[in-house]
Amino acid sequence: MKTTDHFKRTIQMYLEQRAEEDALFANSYRNPAKNIDDCVTYILNYAQKSGCNGFTDGEIYGQAIHYYEENEIEVGKPMNCQVVVNHVVELTAEEKAEARQNAVRQYQEEELRKLQNRNKPRTATKATAQAIQEPSLFDIL
Repeated sequence: MKTTDHFKRTIQMYLEQRAEEDALFANSYRNPAKNIDDCVTYILNYAQKSGCNGFTDGEIYGQAIHYYEENEIEVGKPMNCQVVVNHVVELTAEEKAEARQNAVRQYQEEELRKLQNRNKPRTATKATAQAIQEPSLFDIL
């Protein structure tokens, strides 16, 4: 099965956190007959059967928990697909400061370029355009 590894890691991290917080679920999660690959296959088959293209995190996590809690569950056939995971990127304070410094530096460079280009002499495009101007119909009469 080829799925987005990020999707699999996201599901696995959620399940591990849930197992740490919920002792009852931890027993189901540690079942040696269950594994993350079959869990992802189950979720993908569930999504395909539903006919929907998008799901909330809760719906997907709920299906992952359902897979681990049910002893007799039909996983389905592995499928080749790509999964998009929407997530929020959390930056550290250092990363935020670095991004801000880069943005300020880029802004300063752009403003400096504008100032330097403002003082450059303009080319003779206006004069050439006037010299090449074609006569109009009114000039001929």
